[in-house]
Amino acid sequence: MSALIIPTAEPFFFPGDRTGCLLIHGFTGAPKEMLWMGEHLAAQGHSVLGIRLAGHATQPADMLRMRWRDWVASVEDGYHLLRRSTDRIFVIGLSMGGVLALHHGANYPVSGIIAMSTPYSLGNDPRLPYTKYLQYLQPNISKGAPDWQNPEAAADHVDYPYYPTRAIAELRDLLVEMRAALPKITAPVLLIHSRKDGGVAPSNAEQIFSSLKVVDKTLLWVENSGHVITREPDRQQVFDAAEAFIQRVAAPQV
Repeated sequence: MSALIIPTAEPFFFPGDRTGCLLIHGFTGAPKEMLWMGEHLAAQGHSVLGIRLAGHATQPADMLRMRWRDWVASVEDGYHLLRRSTDRIFVIGLSMGGVLALHHGANYPVSGIIAMSTPYSLGNDPRLPYTKYLQYLQPNISKGAPDWQNPEAAADHVDYPYYPTRAIAELRDLLVEMRAALPKITAPVLLIHSRKDGGVAPSNAEQIFSSLKVVDKTLLWVENSGHVITREPDRQQVFDAAEAFIQRVAAPQV
């Protein structure tokens, strides 16, 4: 029997100390886009779990059966797995993974949240209210021109070649849930976004930042990366900022 998960797109776990890092990939993506970040955090001694969201890293048709609650449940599974072996958990997500990290952080006790390249909304596309019906006329929507600044990472990146229209409807509904959750977040938040992000406009980061009511919130801009900043030229700056945030928040209060 051939593997169901696309090779190199498997979830990963690095056991470590009592600080857990739950890594969440993006829409139509795979755990691989979080692997380098996971390896960096594991090298700092942390326990790191990179989950695979339901319907991802297999075949696009699998996303048609998924609802936004299935992706939320994937994050909850990972959270409970890490919780058994750690004292604190940081949820860290890219793109839709950032949406899920923020949503999870509003509903579960986490030590901190890191959301990268995260959308606030899908914009004003007039088709959005009708995506559940549009799927029958246009089952797939092509992706725009790639914004990669690292050609080597782009060459072996794993994601689906198009967006299943039905899944876009679920992402839209998940974003509604996230926007309602933002004012409820009490854990410290670090937002990271590239000014060259061609997939999620930088204004999304500003909208999320202004919607957060928590006092401990930071918005960090990077300058030389596309959307998948965990595999782009600024990735070391991103990884270092994430580790500094974790160390600061996890440090004993005096």
